[in-house]
Amino acid sequence: MHLAYPAVLSALLFCTGLYGVLARRNAILVLMSVELMLNAVNLDLVAFDVWLSKAAVETLHSGQALTLFTIAIAAAEIGIGLAIVLAVYRNRGTSDIDRLRDSAEGPDDDPGPGDAAPAAQDTEKAEATT
Repeated sequence: MHLAYPAVLSALLFCTGLYGVLARRNAILVLMSVELMLNAVNLDLVAFDVWLSKAAVETLHSGQALTLFTIAIAAAEIGIGLAIVLAVYRNRGTSDIDRLRDSAEGPDDDPGPGDAAPAAQDTEKAEATT
């Protein structure tokens, strides 16, 4: 088998994943696109490992070992990423990336940590308890 077939397939998978990351608005679909990009890299690592092992006698198979590390990192990334998406969805009620970004960069309706409004709330609570 030629090296061009898995390399072209890997490039197509990577481009599809890159399009998904850039064009999607849902955070879960963005995570799926990142996984598609990582799998494209895994395909390249294994294909080049097989191609290089035919050219030289190598019993280490370092491309396949790196693929296992990449799979472990991808599993951790999905676990942490889904936990973050679920936490944001519970707090904000949406997983739309544009709405989350707009709400973070919106007008200052909420007082920040340096504003005087939290101190006023504390005095109101103290007056209500007395």
